Amino acid sequence: MLGVGGMMVKKLCCFKWVALCSLLLAAVVSSKHHGNPANDLVDIINKNRTAQKLPQLNNSPGLGCIALQYVEECKGNCTSNNTVNCQPPEDDFTEVFAPNCGVELPTFGTISGYIVGCQHKYLEPSEAFSHVLVHNQKSHSLVTNRTHTEVGVGIIGSHKHKGPYFWCVLFSNSQKNTTFVLEDLGVGIKQKKGCYSGTSIPCSRGHKNTGVFFNNIWTIVFAIYLLITTIVPQSILKHMNTLPCS
Repeated sequence: MLGVGGMMVKKLCCFKWVALCSLLLAAVVSSKHHGNPANDLVDIINKNRTAQKLPQLNNSPGLGCIALQYVEECKGNCTSNNTVNCQPPEDDFTEVFAPNCGVELPTFGTISGYIVGCQHKYLEPSEAFSHVLVHNQKSHSLVTNRTHTEVGVGIIGSHKHKGPYFWCVLFSNSQKNTTFVLEDLGVGIKQKKGCYSGTSIPCSRGHKNTGVFFNNIWTIVFAIYLLITTIVPQSILKHMNTLPCS
């Protein structure tokens, strides 16, 4: 017959296993969600639009990749007051950016607006939105423009884990899902630097994710601690050998 002490040990064992599974799941979800801040920025843009009772914009990977190409060409042109001193030729969009992404040229639509910004230190998506991209009435009016249908975001850093960092948001008023189509069934050409919205591929060098990385490390360390303290004590194991943890 199991005594009161045995029941408490049994319940503690079960609690630790539940906590362990929850922590590991949280680490996985956190890593997946924070792998691509370009998607987070699209979410923030759409939340601002719905707050104004405007329709959400389609998250276009083709447009996002072109946005990445834009800031990649402009990196190194961030002034001391955090403004981008760069404007690529219009022909570059169809002759350079689109082919580099693998965008099918017959599907190249209309770019109805863009916002470009830079910062010498990395900012999380919410900070980048309010301090870099949408910091005046002109940029706010672009975000809430009723004619936009699609959006794409590109992010890149000039050097690995070093600034300055560049953000670009491109808007389109073309028909959804029929423009800026990527070749190879939407895969397009793999990008080696930075990241762009509309895809689950995490950033390569577009941002530094050290905060999330260390949070996940500590989560896993604590999970291991729970695992050890649940399994290792031999006196408890000897007592619990014949008891199911349920």
